[in-house]
Amino acid sequence: MPDSPTAAGAARTVSDDPRAARKLPSLTGLRFVAAFLVFAFHATFLPSRYIGGGLGDTLGDILAKAGFYGVCFFFVLSGFVLTWSARADDTAPRLWRRRLVKIYPNHLVTFVAAAVLMGIASQKIIADQAVENLFLVQSWVPDLATTNSMNGVSWSLSCEAFFYLSFPLLLLVVRRIPARHLWTALAAVAVLAVLLPLVAQYAIGGAKLPGIASGQYSFEQIWFVYFFPPVRALEFVLGMLLARIVQTGHWPRVGLLPALAIAVGGYVVVSHLPYLFSVGGPAALPLVPLVAAAALADVGAKPTGGLRSRVLVRLGEVSFAFYMVHSLVVDYGYRWLVSHHTWSPAAGVGVTLVALALSLALAHALFSWVETPLVRRLSTPRSRPTAVPSAPAPATAPVGAGPAVLEVKE
Repeated sequence: MPDSPTAAGAARTVSDDPRAARKLPSLTGLRFVAAFLVFAFHATFLPSRYIGGGLGDTLGDILAKAGFYGVCFFFVLSGFVLTWSARADDTAPRLWRRRLVKIYPNHLVTFVAAAVLMGIASQKIIADQAVENLFLVQSWVPDLATTNSMNGVSWSLSCEAFFYLSFPLLLLVVRRIPARHLWTALAAVAVLAVLLPLVAQYAIGGAKLPGIASGQYSFEQIWFVYFFPPVRALEFVLGMLLARIVQTGHWPRVGLLPALAIAVGGYVVVSHLPYLFSVGGPAALPLVPLVAAAALADVGAKPTGGLRSRVLVRLGEVSFAFYMVHSLVVDYGYRWLVSHHTWSPAAGVGVTLVALALSLALAHALFSWVETPLVRRLSTPRSRPTAVPSAPAPATAPVGAGPAVLEVKE
């Protein structure tokens, strides 16, 4: 017996609706919000805090988990969007090519920029760490200096590369789950995401790492829940399952405003959870309704409170480039401008805004001059026309019949 959708009593599933093929601009706008949370975290996190005094302490406390929350959003969104936009005629090599062209040029440019800045700052480049970073395998290594080498934020691309390589197989599995069982699968992944921090806490040892979570945990414990790609893949799979639930019409009627309230309230809760539970996995769960609600609002052309505004969507388009450049700006801006001066809180706010503006300017340049042209040029193999011999014309064919048929092959 076929499954009957429960969301909003829909007569058709979203996947049956041609509007589902349209872009999701609200989610694009939210991408920048998530990227900004990561920027705000890095600018207010010790020891590279831009704003001093009581204001800096307050902002540091409020935004202490903002970067982790933003990355959780990216991982869930990645699984959602890839599943939402998956085409029946696509192939794994084509998918891998598109994703490689999307992420690697920006990674390569910022890798070189990091090397140049490290040279100027007389910082030593460790060859094996640099090579692991260059080839995006650094998150597989349980070593703090390796995971945070070169352009430190690129560790997340190491996870994304694993997600992309796994996606064709994961998609086959997710598509085989009957619609009536998708919620069960989602719940199972969510439970696993909650249990793995317990595994890290009680089954993984190592020397305690001072300076993080009051020295309660070893880096191996933190690495397992935060950097290790198979563990972070649970958030990616959450996004995949969520996309299928929405596409099949089984997502409940939750408006964008309530979903946003859940996400904000979830951040407050996450901020008070033990460290291992607040940096990944469980922290992604309150973001699930927001992704679904924003997607459905776009499909239904419903108001989204400015998330579809031209400015925010444009910022969302450059958000990946912004994410890749901002840490270099914040880190070396602090090293060269902030660390040697005693700034008032007001001046610190001003310097932070300058760092934000510079990051956005560099992101726009990277997006316009590297990411966009290379995606357009390289994401799809060039088609080569191959002449196919035409069949002999019948005797009655008119003289000067059309040219030989051309078959386009990839």
